[in-house]
Amino acid sequence: MDKAVIGLNRKATAKRILKVSLAAALAVTAGVCVFRRLPECFASEQGALAAAAFTLTDGDYRLGSEESAAPTRAAASKPSQEQKSTEPARRNPVKLRDKTDYYDSFAPHEGEAKYSVAERTILPDGDAVGSGYIKNGTGIDYDFSSIKNEPLSFSVRKNTKAPQVLIYHTHTSEGYLDEDVDYFYESFYSRTQNTDFNVVAVGERIAKTLEKHGIAVLHDKTVHDSSYNGSYDRSAQTVCADMEDHPEIKVALDIHRDALGTEEQKIKTVFEYNGRKAAQIMIMAGCDCYGERGFDRWQHNLSFALKLEDAAERMFPGMTRPVTFGFFAYNEFLSDGLLLIEVGTDANSIDEAEYSGELLAEALAEVLS
Repeated sequence: MDKAVIGLNRKATAKRILKVSLAAALAVTAGVCVFRRLPECFASEQGALAAAAFTLTDGDYRLGSEESAAPTRAAASKPSQEQKSTEPARRNPVKLRDKTDYYDSFAPHEGEAKYSVAERTILPDGDAVGSGYIKNGTGIDYDFSSIKNEPLSFSVRKNTKAPQVLIYHTHTSEGYLDEDVDYFYESFYSRTQNTDFNVVAVGERIAKTLEKHGIAVLHDKTVHDSSYNGSYDRSAQTVCADMEDHPEIKVALDIHRDALGTEEQKIKTVFEYNGRKAAQIMIMAGCDCYGERGFDRWQHNLSFALKLEDAAERMFPGMTRPVTFGFFAYNEFLSDGLLLIEVGTDANSIDEAEYSGELLAEALAEVLS
């Protein structure tokens, strides 16, 4: 072979070896860089979102940090490093809801007056009954412990298709704050037909939790307060119709929420369980000792109320405000198992109220077992 040709071949071979060596070196360098930068990627908001896309399987995007809790609206995008955010931090967010037709604590509220929300845990008051308390507004002495210890006048069956429990709402539009915040703006109006933010959401959580215990539930979401006057008359018609259609219903819960405070400071009632805040509940139990309301079996409802209060306090200390006992009926005369229950106030967040609904259902399942 010609020496010139041999020389050219050697040069070509040397160039190929050099190219392969350089490519290998670049690949190794790139791999080391990626490996070193990978933790930083996942520490960033974009990395967290990418990780969430692979790890969440239930369809809910659960926010896990203050940064990731920023509103999804374009106007409320994350500020740059140079622009410090004045938006308050969200506390313990659980899931995103559609606020399109509801109040938004984190939307711009220029020109609006801003007021405060104060947290309160209502302490035991009144007469001790078991693990709970009752505030007697009748002025009449009763042996509440004996009433509590009377057996229930009804029983429920588990694992049936026929509903055993009815959940409904006389004031269906009673709503909650959208977020766990310590303020509200003057535009906040705590009545809404958006069921992501009103008592219907709480009723739904109660229903789902009871069903996990094998107790079939009918959740009637009929709106009864389009006009506030006459709400109880309309809800009574709903209860009667539901019980006629489903005669195995033994328990009916009218789920409401309370409102405490003033126009410039709202009060939210809270307690903690398992490190999470929840709304306190208050059970209303009526009395008709003079036979004025057609509620002659009121002691059966009262016994049920005291049993539920006792179970809730044993299982979840601090959950209940004292049972309110007085001269009223609130449709409780329709069934021995009908109770009106206030879950939190309009200043509680919807997440706190829903969590309380879940715990309430756990206590109810204990009483009905």
